[in-house]
Amino acid sequence: MDKLTTMKTFLAVVQEGSFSKAADKLDISPQLVSKYISALEDNLHTRLLHRTTRKVSVTEAGNQYYQRCQQVLVDIEDMENSLNNLSENVSGMLSISAPMSFGTKHLAGLLVDFQKQYPNLKLDLRLTDQYVDIVEQGIDIALRIGVLKNSTLIAKKIAPIHLAVFASPDYLKHHGTPQTLLDLQSHNYLRYSLSEPTKRLFGVNELKSELKLESNFVANNGDLLLNTAIAGGGIAMQPTFIAGEALAQGKVVRILQDYEPDPMGLYMVYANRQFLPSKVRAFVDFASDFYGDTPYWDLGE
Repeated sequence: MDKLTTMKTFLAVVQEGSFSKAADKLDISPQLVSKYISALEDNLHTRLLHRTTRKVSVTEAGNQYYQRCQQVLVDIEDMENSLNNLSENVSGMLSISAPMSFGTKHLAGLLVDFQKQYPNLKLDLRLTDQYVDIVEQGIDIALRIGVLKNSTLIAKKIAPIHLAVFASPDYLKHHGTPQTLLDLQSHNYLRYSLSEPTKRLFGVNELKSELKLESNFVANNGDLLLNTAIAGGGIAMQPTFIAGEALAQGKVVRILQDYEPDPMGLYMVYANRQFLPSKVRAFVDFASDFYGDTPYWDLGE
């Protein structure tokens, strides 16, 4: 039995979490998936998967085999690709995870230009604001925003990310413009539920427990918070890649600039491999200088 086929089948089962989903992904029958996995385990004399009626999970040996399989298949892909010239050998499927708002607003141009240079490469873009384990989910590259924690992954900064505090002119006309952090306590703060950026405001640490913001509106999407601020619902703090156009058009007004936090970063994150797949290397090289030190969304104010 073809070892590469059984390895690819095993990877699909682990990544999809079931034989049926792996079969759909590979466009083969679940019975054939089961046959391949059984043959693989018989050949290795090792159980790789725990099977129940509800789920499939990897054994300790299966996890080790999974990690090695990934690298073997990457090495084979690189070996095959190296026989052609650079633009022709960057092929296959490149999976990318990115934050929802950034992806919808600012990734299309990058991805279109990238595919013009590498027309044989297909892209699988997955937008989510939740943390994604790229190794576990088999994703090639993740775009992440923030101050990254130490990990075994490689992270390359490709753009600064500034946070702005803002409200609509109408809201400030009726409720006044806060001049200090403590002034915020008399306003309605539109809160982003997946993090609490007010903790990063300059000077907030000195206030300790004194800064208690009232909020009657919580959402997990920055675009919605911006639109709520535009409609006069309160004061928000969001990245300028979300609010930059509205700020430039005067739909919202930037306030408390002396208290804005230090810039964060937009990073490309990918697995720490000795031999990086050519498709990942091509994207990293292409995207590194795409946005520049001052991204276009910060030029309109």
